[in-house]
Amino acid sequence: MRRLRARDGRLELRALALGAFALCCLLAFAPTAAQATLLPAGFFDAPVDLAKGAVKVEADRLDYDSRHGTITAVGNVHFSDGGYSIAADSLTYEQKTGTLTATGHVVMHSPNGEVYNAASVQVDGPLRTAFIQSLTVTTAEGARITADDAHYGDALQTILTNAAYSPCGLCVDKEGRKIGWQVKAARMIYDRANASVTMEQPSLALLGVPVAWLPWFWVPDPTQPRATGLRMPSIGGDGQRGVTLTVPYFVPVGEDVDVILSPTLMSRQGAMLAGDLKWRLPDSGEIDVSAEAGTQLDPGAYAGTVGDRSWRGAFQTSAHFTPTAQWTAGWSYTTFTDDQYLSDYEGNTDSTLTNDLYATHLTNDTWFDARIQSFRPIGNFTAADDDKQALVLPKLSYDHVQDLAPGYGRLHLTGELLDVSRAADDTNTFNGVPYDFGLAGDKQHLAVEGGWENQFILPGGLTATPYLAGRLDVANYDGGSLYAGPPPAPPASFLFSATPIAALDMRWPLIATDGGVTHLVEPIAQIVYRGSDTTQVGITNDDAQSFVFDDTNLFTYDHFSGIDRQDTGLRANLGGHYLGNFADGSWLDFVAGQSFQLAGVNAFDVTDTAQVGTSTGLGSTASYFVAGARGGFNNGLSFGGKLQVDTMTPTVTRAGLGVNYAPGVHQFSAGGDYIYAAADPALGVVNPEHQISGHVGVPVTDYWTVSGSLAYDLVALNWASVSAGATYDDGYLTYGASANATPTSWGLGVQFKLHGPDGTPAF
Repeated sequence: MRRLRARDGRLELRALALGAFALCCLLAFAPTAAQATLLPAGFFDAPVDLAKGAVKVEADRLDYDSRHGTITAVGNVHFSDGGYSIAADSLTYEQKTGTLTATGHVVMHSPNGEVYNAASVQVDGPLRTAFIQSLTVTTAEGARITADDAHYGDALQTILTNAAYSPCGLCVDKEGRKIGWQVKAARMIYDRANASVTMEQPSLALLGVPVAWLPWFWVPDPTQPRATGLRMPSIGGDGQRGVTLTVPYFVPVGEDVDVILSPTLMSRQGAMLAGDLKWRLPDSGEIDVSAEAGTQLDPGAYAGTVGDRSWRGAFQTSAHFTPTAQWTAGWSYTTFTDDQYLSDYEGNTDSTLTNDLYATHLTNDTWFDARIQSFRPIGNFTAADDDKQALVLPKLSYDHVQDLAPGYGRLHLTGELLDVSRAADDTNTFNGVPYDFGLAGDKQHLAVEGGWENQFILPGGLTATPYLAGRLDVANYDGGSLYAGPPPAPPASFLFSATPIAALDMRWPLIATDGGVTHLVEPIAQIVYRGSDTTQVGITNDDAQSFVFDDTNLFTYDHFSGIDRQDTGLRANLGGHYLGNFADGSWLDFVAGQSFQLAGVNAFDVTDTAQVGTSTGLGSTASYFVAGARGGFNNGLSFGGKLQVDTMTPTVTRAGLGVNYAPGVHQFSAGGDYIYAAADPALGVVNPEHQISGHVGVPVTDYWTVSGSLAYDLVALNWASVSAGATYDDGYLTYGASANATPTSWGLGVQFKLHGPDGTPAF
C-alpha cells in the first residue's frame, strides 16, 4: 500500500507575520515575530497504510478496487491518521499516484485544534502539488485566514490567491460593531528558496475600513530566521541625525554562527555601518560581538557636547556560559568613541554603563560570585569624568548556610573581598554641603562574618532566635586622594578589626481566625550587640552610601547597605507586624517600630565623606518612628503608605501615600500619590519636597478611554507636570494620542499597536 506523502506540499506561511509585515511597510514600522501557522507542518505528510490499520476511514459506503488500486469512500466520510482528520462528502485515494482527493464540504482538523474548511482538497505526491479551493482556516486562537485558492506550484513555492488574514475571526463584536484589523492581498507568494514573501496589491483595513494600499510589497520569510538575505528595514530618526533608514542583511556563516550587517543611511549625518556576530556554543552558551562606526557629515548638530566630532562608533561584546548546572560565567563589555554615543545613536537612557567579567556558583546552600567591573558614564562627559569612575578588581562574594542536626540550628558564613581603584576624586557640593562619591586611589577591603542561630518555640508560642557571630575586617587604602573635605580624605591607612556579635530576635505571633478571616498580630523585639567602635571598617566608603530608614530595614542586625560601614554598640529594635486576610479577598499588611541605641558608639552619629549617617533618623539615642502599610480590596482598590516621624520634636520628616483604583479593562480608573520630605540643610536640602499627583482614566465607550494626570508642587504653589490623552483598544487594535507638559517643556505622542489573536503585539 503506497503511503500518502507530499513532503513539499505544505502551507507554512505565518499569516499573522504577513499581516504585521504588510502593515510595517505601509506605516514604516518594524514587526515582531508574532506568528500563527496557516496550515501545520506535515499536514499532508501523514502516512496511509490500510493494511496495518494505521488509518481510520468511516463512510456510508467504502469500495476498494484492487485492479486499479483505488479506495473510494462516499457519504459522511471521516478520515483520520496521526492526530489529523478530514470530513467530506466523498474521498478517493489512488495507490499508484499517491493522490488523495476529498470533495464536498471538506473540514480538516489538526492536533493543535486548528480547523480548515474547503470545497475540495487534492494532494498529488509525485507531482508535489496541492490545491485547496475556497480555503477558510480558523486557528485555535481564533484567527481567520481566507483565500480563493492555495496553490503549491513546486517544492519551494506556495501561492495564495485573493488572501485575507484577520486575528479576530470575523472581527465583529457581540453588538455587531467592526473591530480589529485585517490584511488583504491579491496574491501572497511564499518562496522558500529565496526565503521571502511577496504580496501583490496588499492593503490594510482598520475597523473594517481600508486605510492603506501598496501595489507591491516584499518581506523576508519569518519562518526561516537563518536564511541568507535581507531582513526587515526600519525607518526612524531625530533632529541631529535626520531621517534614518537601516537595512539589515543576514548571513549564516555556520550552523552555530550568524552575522548581521546593518548599514544605516542618515539624511543629516551620512552613513553608519554596524555588524553583529553571534556564536552559539552547543549546550553551554553563546558569544556576541558587535561594532558600529561612521563619519558625521554635520558634527555641528552636536555642538557643545562631546558628540561634536567627525568619527563616532562603539564596540560591544557579551557572553554567557553554563559549563555545569552549578556554574555560570560570562562577560559584558562596551567601549565607544565618546560618552554620549550610546545616548545619541542607540537611545540608551541609563546614566552609567557597567562592564563585567563574572563567574557565579550556586547550589541549594552555597553562593559564590567573582567579578571584575569597570564603569563608564553615559552622556556629555569628558575623559576627566571617566577618571572618576571606579575599577573593581576584583569583587568576590560568598554565602553559605549549613543546617546542623535537628534542634541544633544552623551555621551561616558570609564573606566579601572588594578592591576599588579610581584615577580621580568623584566629589561635588550641594548648597554648600560637600559630597564624596568616591576617592582617588586604591582600596582593598576583606570582610568575613560567621555565625550560628537557632530558633526556639517557648511556652505560649513565643519564638526566640539567638544569633552568635564574629566579623573580621581587613582594609588597606593607599591615600591617593587629594580631597580636602570637610572631612578630608584619610591618609594611607591599614585597618584590622574584629567585631563580636550577639543578637536575640523575639517574636510572639498571635493568630485569630473566623471562617475566611485571618488576623496575625506579631510583636517583635530585637537586641543586637556589635562589640566594636570602628564604624568605617572599609576606611573609604564605596559601597554603603545609600540609606533611607523605613519599615523595610527596621528589623535588621546591621542597617548599612554595604560592607564599608557597620553598626556598632548595643541597639534594640522594637515594633510589630500585622497581617489581615479577609473573606472578601481584601488584605492589610502593616509594620511599625523604632530603634534605640542603648550603649557604645552609634555608627549613625559618625559622618563620613559620603554623608552617610547624616540625618538618617538613627543618629540619636531614640530613632525616628517608622511605619509602612499596604492593602488591597477585591474591587480593584489598593493603597500603600510610609511614614517617618521625629519623636523628639515631634515632626513628620518623611511621608508618602499612594492610592489606586483599577477594577478592570475598559472601566473607570483613578489614583493619586502624595510625597513629603522635610528640608534638611545638613544634607544640602534647603526646601522641603511637598508634591501631590493624580491620574484618571474614564471609559467613554466600550473601547475608548480618555485619561489625564497632574502633578502639583505644594511648596512652589505651581504645577509640575500635566498630561491628557485618548486611547482606543478592542484587544486587537490599539491607537491614541496624548500631550504632556512641564513648566519648561511640552510634547506630543501617538501610539499604534496591532495585536495577534493571543494578545501579543504584532508591533
